[in-house]
Amino acid sequence: MNSLNYTEKARQLALQRLQVLDTPEEQAYDDITRLAADMCGTPIALISLTDSCRQWFKSRVGLQTREMPRENSFCAHALKTPHSMMIVQDALSDPRFFDHPSVTGGPKIRFYAGAPLLTQDGHMLGALCVVDTVPRKLDMGQLEELQFMAQQVLVMLENRAASRQQTPQH
Repeated sequence: MNSLNYTEKARQLALQRLQVLDTPEEQAYDDITRLAADMCGTPIALISLTDSCRQWFKSRVGLQTREMPRENSFCAHALKTPHSMMIVQDALSDPRFFDHPSVTGGPKIRFYAGAPLLTQDGHMLGALCVVDTVPRKLDMGQLEELQFMAQQVLVMLENRAASRQQTPQH
């Protein structure tokens, strides 16, 4: 097994450990996506988790779908650089995305910024991302706040998993 496959397998195991995929919406996560959208002035914000074949949204503002194929997700590109934010100021001018289905068709993404949901072991499980249908830039303060919010999302996910794993003591 090569190191990329091993790393991807370890990342997916870290995601599975959280037992969060396909769970119902939760207000605490929705509050963070709403804050991210408001802070960045974007119509769309997502808490995105990427498994082996799809991008699933724990929370979303401004987007109806709960998931999309991994190969159609911007976050799949972000997984390649897990220790930094991925920022696409204008997707039509970016060679990775100018012909992407989410750019040329619905929802017509032009701007994307994703702060990684990074475990202590260095596994990127997904991203807290903000999206717009027009090109834009975020200032340094907005980028820092987005990163802080992403860290808080990961803490919430880990606390959620820990509380579900605790068994009552008799």
